[in-house]
Amino acid sequence: MTAEILSVLALLVVLVCAVVRPRGLPEAVFAVPAATLVVVAGAVEPGHALAEAERLGPVVGFLAAVLVLAKLCDDEGLFRACGARTARWAAGRPRRLLAGVFLLASAITAALSLDATVVLLTPVVFATVARMGVRPAPHVYACAHLSNTASLLLPVSNLTNLLAFTAAGIGFLHFAGLMVLPWLVAIAVEYAVFRRFFAADLDTPPGAAPEPPAPAPSPGEPFPLFPLITVAATLAGFAVASALGVEPAWVAAAGAAVLAVRALGRGHTTPVALVRSAAVPFLAFVVALGIIVRAVVDHGLGTALAHVLPAGTSLPALLGTAAVAAVLANLINNLPAVLALLPLAAPSGPGALLAVLLGVNLGPNLTYTGSLATLLWRRVAHRHDHTVDLARFTRLGLATTPAALLLSVLALWSTLTLIGP
Repeated sequence: MTAEILSVLALLVVLVCAVVRPRGLPEAVFAVPAATLVVVAGAVEPGHALAEAERLGPVVGFLAAVLVLAKLCDDEGLFRACGARTARWAAGRPRRLLAGVFLLASAITAALSLDATVVLLTPVVFATVARMGVRPAPHVYACAHLSNTASLLLPVSNLTNLLAFTAAGIGFLHFAGLMVLPWLVAIAVEYAVFRRFFAADLDTPPGAAPEPPAPAPSPGEPFPLFPLITVAATLAGFAVASALGVEPAWVAAAGAAVLAVRALGRGHTTPVALVRSAAVPFLAFVVALGIIVRAVVDHGLGTALAHVLPAGTSLPALLGTAAVAAVLANLINNLPAVLALLPLAAPSGPGALLAVLLGVNLGPNLTYTGSLATLLWRRVAHRHDHTVDLARFTRLGLATTPAALLLSVLALWSTLTLIGP
């Protein structure tokens, strides 16, 4: 078997297993042996594999710290409190609740990454719609879409962002300044389409609310300010660390450490629970996937993409780059797509790298397999006995993704024209 065929087969097997998860086994159970195989078989040189692992090291460290930080915030009741206050603000009106979920999911995704929205906020939304007696689909699907769409704003909002941020060599605030308009535009497009697409669900009056799946905080219960302040301080630390050339993983680790010390001191968590919240098998999966993608890129994918990826940062080039990234994300998942495209887009500068991000972050809303976050969201929905209809998911993706991608690229081009790369 040639190295080209072996590397492609390894990638396909790993992605299929990540989607299906036979017997509920972690993704790393399949990815790590596959990565080992491509190295042993010579599909990727050991030196290249080691270099890829070293490149992903800071990114994986950051992801681990953010996952711990988000879980500790959840343990402190931050997400539950936000959901309860959003429900009270909605006052039984589904359309108002949708607006609240959009605001809450956008903020959580931007500050604590898309995984927090999928894994921690989505169950809160299920509990909220159950208490209100409203149809869940608009609000639950909003969590899925915004975990991707709202992750455009900050380098720390998405694993793909952090990879592009490192490659672009720009500051934390500069990144946010370039992406804030595309972020707002994409969310606005999603919100407009959601209101129309789910009009029947949103116009259905609330029914008799069943017993809530989890206890809701009483109106007099104090808001958990400590984790909120810790998250805000961590975000400020990211900006300072970027200016000083410090890896964001250290800042995220410091924020997680503050909450961990507090939780351990109060007996609210254990060292084992902290390690479990870091999702070590998933981190191993990310590194293994990076090595496999390196093998695929080295054996033909890189050359093929180089022929179709536009060069430069003109409006047509940015549109073409985002489109290629979106298509590739839906074919092989957004994480492999960004790993493959970043080295090719880097010579065109930060603008092209950000166009890649628009493609790999917005494009996955089109299909289940476009992003790992969507796959996680589907599992959460199934655990809450909510059937995710493939046809409905795809129709919603077709209604939102092309428009959001087009208008966000226009917004990025406008920002680059006004303030420069």
